[in-house]
Amino acid sequence: MAMPSNAQAPVYGAVPTEGVMRLVVLVLLAIGGSLLIALAGQIKVPFYPVPATLQTLACLLIGAAFGLRLGVATVAFYLAQGALGLPVFTGGAGLAYMAGPTGGFLIGFMACAAAAGWAADRGWNARPMLMFAAMLVGSIVMMTLGFAWLSTLIGADKAWIAGVQPFLLSELTKAVLASGVMAVAVGWLRRR
Repeated sequence: MAMPSNAQAPVYGAVPTEGVMRLVVLVLLAIGGSLLIALAGQIKVPFYPVPATLQTLACLLIGAAFGLRLGVATVAFYLAQGALGLPVFTGGAGLAYMAGPTGGFLIGFMACAAAAGWAADRGWNARPMLMFAAMLVGSIVMMTLGFAWLSTLIGADKAWIAGVQPFLLSELTKAVLASGVMAVAVGWLRRR
């Protein structure tokens, strides 16, 4: 069959199209973001009464920087890596680890990214109070999912005392910090 005269034969080794380049950039951002979350999980911040990690902060920043869809996809990619047994979680890996006490919190990381990403998609990055409110909602949903799952394993009273109460101040601090970082970053980018 002959090619129509206006059709071009594919050129192998040609420069990728704009769509392919965009996809490559998105994949690289998701990989980098998932690595950032994994690294943040290894950083323990001395916080009273229980040390905290920076995973929530990373998820909030990724959502705010990437937007809703890519932010949630990045966190889902991170969770998939852990489910496959890669050592990306703070204290273990695999599906059995995800079904343990931290499972609800891990799934809740997507809520953090979703809330921050939703706000970013609306242009709230430069509005610290609105971004803080969205990030706080994401953190509350994350803590609620974590509490609900942990309650099924150890009971509601113990789940509150061990899994939520000690982290309330640190989660509030992370939401304040993340919203402030985004406001500064957006302001800096606009001035350039």
